[in-house]
Amino acid sequence: MRANTNLFWILCGFMLLADAVYTVWSLLSYGSVEWVGTVAIGLSAILAAFLAFYLGRVHGAQGAELPEDLLDANIDDGDPEVGFYSPWSWWPIILAGGGALLMLGLAVGIWICFIAAALTLVAIVGWTYEYYRGYFAR
Repeated sequence: MRANTNLFWILCGFMLLADAVYTVWSLLSYGSVEWVGTVAIGLSAILAAFLAFYLGRVHGAQGAELPEDLLDANIDDGDPEVGFYSPWSWWPIILAGGGALLMLGLAVGIWICFIAAALTLVAIVGWTYEYYRGYFAR
């Protein structure tokens, strides 16, 4: 995490330098400051500073080094167990269809959202309880 913090501080410095160069360049080219680009690059510098500060605080509070910060770490040290996913489940596809139908309802007609909400609710319940009934019940 220390490497990420350093990269974001470097990015913040670069954005501040780019903001200054952009402002001077727009003054020389147009005779006035071009505010949209100046503010956008400045806000990008602020965002990089926020991320660097946050990651630095988390790294300090965590009290431990991440595997990518250690010189003697193996590749397997940074590969944690992610979780269990159902290999033959159709419920994620139905849930994606419900989400797509919900977005379609927002774009076309609000009445479609009610059908999509019911389909999404059924898909969430089905995906949650699929190992409690049927073929793979335990």
